[in-house]
Amino acid sequence: MSDWNTQPTLAGTHVRLEPLTPEHAKGLFEAGTDPGIWAWLSSRQPADLPAAERLVAQALADPDRRPFAQLDVASGRVAGTTSYYQVVEKHRILSIGHTWIGADWQRTGLNTESKLLLLQHAFEILGAQRVSWETDIRNLRSQRAIERLGALREGVLRAHRIRPDGSSRDTVTYSMLAPEWPAAKARLNERLVTGARLPR
Repeated sequence: MSDWNTQPTLAGTHVRLEPLTPEHAKGLFEAGTDPGIWAWLSSRQPADLPAAERLVAQALADPDRRPFAQLDVASGRVAGTTSYYQVVEKHRILSIGHTWIGADWQRTGLNTESKLLLLQHAFEILGAQRVSWETDIRNLRSQRAIERLGALREGVLRAHRIRPDGSSRDTVTYSMLAPEWPAAKARLNERLVTGARLPR
């Protein structure tokens, strides 16, 4: 099993996931210009490059996160970001979240392969026993996408977060266990081969 304290670079055909750095801020700012991307995120859309730089700095300063930049292999452009978080090596568990991709890459092979790479590393390299997701109870699109991965809806955490607008958010929780990963992996690989798209 790999060192849970090491954040790797994960490379596929469509996407390259590399540890987030301040140098990715400009690309993230350019990828995140569609306001719709930010509707359900815990951060507000950055209004300018300095704001994007602050978002990156906050992600890097968060001891609970291991953030990645998602790079489009074909163009080399920064497409978005995602993170491992709530990583607990003792119990072999982690969560995937803080995820968004620009409008140019939504519902594409990049998104599908990104999930494949993150899950494959978690289960096959780290030896995780559980991977979990959390999403806003109002974000039905995200819930359907997580369910298509093969994750199990576990329940709702009431008044779990404060949204950027100050309202109280209920959170829907999902998980996938190690024995469930082979079937999920087969589905993701099939989507990549057939070109099927997986909503964000």
